[in-house]
Amino acid sequence: MGEELVRVEGVGRDYRDGDQVVHALREVSFRVGRGELVVVRGRSGAGKTTLLNLVGGLDRPTTGRIHVAGRDVTAAGARELLDLHRSMIGFVFQSFGLIPILSAAENVGVPLRLVRRPRAEREARVAMLLELVGLGAQAAQRPYELSGGQQQRVALARALANDPPLLIADEPTGQLDSETGQEIMDLLRALVRARGMTALVATHDPNLVELADRVLTLRDGRLVGAAESAAAPSSAAG
Repeated sequence: MGEELVRVEGVGRDYRDGDQVVHALREVSFRVGRGELVVVRGRSGAGKTTLLNLVGGLDRPTTGRIHVAGRDVTAAGARELLDLHRSMIGFVFQSFGLIPILSAAENVGVPLRLVRRPRAEREARVAMLLELVGLGAQAAQRPYELSGGQQQRVALARALANDPPLLIADEPTGQLDSETGQEIMDLLRALVRARGMTALVATHDPNLVELADRVLTLRDGRLVGAAESAAAPSSAAG
């Protein structure tokens, strides 16, 4: 592992279900280096989405600490979290999360508008990102005019809009057929390599695990395995 980008220390997350306490995560600890593609795998209910939401600052842990680029996500206030989401973390969700009334280009441009990029700069970057994910010709199309794979490519381009160092993807292939899902994961890996990004990806698909540098395995909220994948660069092993 190279320079550290994400540090998770003793993280637990409990929920109340009536009189019962549900332990969604228990004492999870790991680190992720810059430029790594790390897959979090486990069955449905293992705690994958909960973990990614905590790392991304979308939820807070019951116990433990999470740092992203040296910033304590667990102690961050609303303003700091907003800045973190705009500049440090890009999100890709299973359901794509595109705004139905906006075109592909307009969806990709939303994060750029939020940080008030000049219009000309915004339009140039959107065009570049859509070309990057192979959708330059679909810029004017709305989500309902695109296939599931194309929608996820738009979502990926949107996540890259502000050039974040960390990409968090929760089951990005969950609504796609196996072939399209493989294409999306291949694209994600290529982008991570080309742009020096870090990606934390949750999946239950064993075929996608092979693309990771490292694999974290969750079972019943506990981290039960952490191993390098065969896809890891040889330099990472030394």
